[in-house]
Amino acid sequence: MYEAHWGLAEPPFDNSPNPKFFYLSPEHEEALLRLVYAVRHRKGCALLTGEYGCGKTTVSRALIQRLEADRYEIGLLTNPSWTAIDFLREVLYQLGVETAATSKAELLHQLHELFFRNFQAGRDTVVIVDEAQLIEDDAVFEELRLLMNFQTDERFLVTVVLIGSPELIPKIRSLRHLDQRISLRYHLNTLDATHTASYIEHRLETAGREDEIFTDAAVKLIFDFTRGTPREINTVCDIALLVGYTRRLAAIDERVIAEVIKDMVGAG
Repeated sequence: MYEAHWGLAEPPFDNSPNPKFFYLSPEHEEALLRLVYAVRHRKGCALLTGEYGCGKTTVSRALIQRLEADRYEIGLLTNPSWTAIDFLREVLYQLGVETAATSKAELLHQLHELFFRNFQAGRDTVVIVDEAQLIEDDAVFEELRLLMNFQTDERFLVTVVLIGSPELIPKIRSLRHLDQRISLRYHLNTLDATHTASYIEHRLETAGREDEIFTDAAVKLIFDFTRGTPREINTVCDIALLVGYTRRLAAIDERVIAEVIKDMVGAG
């Protein structure tokens, strides 16, 4: 509702993982490049961890966007609260196969057939598990490990990408056989002060605004409060733009940001 006032074509600070707004800080670019490398070179399993709200999910969507649809068959799993059987069925479903099978042996057989069929057609299979720290059943991690047993003499038939918060790291380390299968790891940190400013500028420009809206003092206060966490930056900036619109302001200064922060802290 505030877009016209600020000269924006669309809201710049939605918290949806839209690759269009993906900001390539050095760390985010490194994370994306490593995941692309792991997939393109069929490394078996890659692990991306990071603090809550730091942009892991957006990195995963950017990864999908960079993988050619005619070469890659991608299954994206985003709600990993399964039993082992549910997990196998969900992998099949996300790869376009609906099945009535309920036995582990039959599900694994169908997965192997699917992976090998893709291989014969010159396509690579990729399974991305987002929010993997929510997996509570170790049997699911065992099935993830077993997926990597599907291979020819020269290559894996599936690449698994695990994405999660720092709680995922000790879970993986406690499962030695899975831990040993992870060929590439990266931990994504939050933005520093300079990249927080660049992040805000990038999202505004992407949404159609050429001139600055937030003063330097406002940006500094945003960083001090959010510590460079993109999700929290989005929330503060979005509310600030709304406040500025209702008051017909020409810019957002530190006083507006202080008020927004006060309201957020009070509401919490």
